[in-house]
Amino acid sequence: MTYADIFSELKRRFMEADVSDIQEHLAYQFNIIGEGSGIFYVEVKEGKLSVEPYEYYDRDAMFTCSGETLMKIADGKMDPIMAVTLQKMKVEGNIDKALRFKQLIDSRK
Repeated sequence: MTYADIFSELKRRFMEADVSDIQEHLAYQFNIIGEGSGIFYVEVKEGKLSVEPYEYYDRDAMFTCSGETLMKIADGKMDPIMAVTLQKMKVEGNIDKALRFKQLIDSRK
């Protein structure tokens, strides 16, 4: 898969999340490594979700993993905490806010 394919599919899946009850600001950058490598960010601001194909410098946390791992997480086939434990995903930044990523995934409609 190309980066454009991966980003398009992940954006579609992330946009299914119900973030209306999240009032804090969350900003995540995702660095896809390996096949289809690229960068995008997910931001929750004032109860609205944005997913854009850009680097986000004022991020709370940065996740680095393969496109395959991120797709499994987005599909609900892999828990993001387990991905970190298994060293399939690396996390940098605010760990408390990084843990909210699981809530974002779990809130999909």
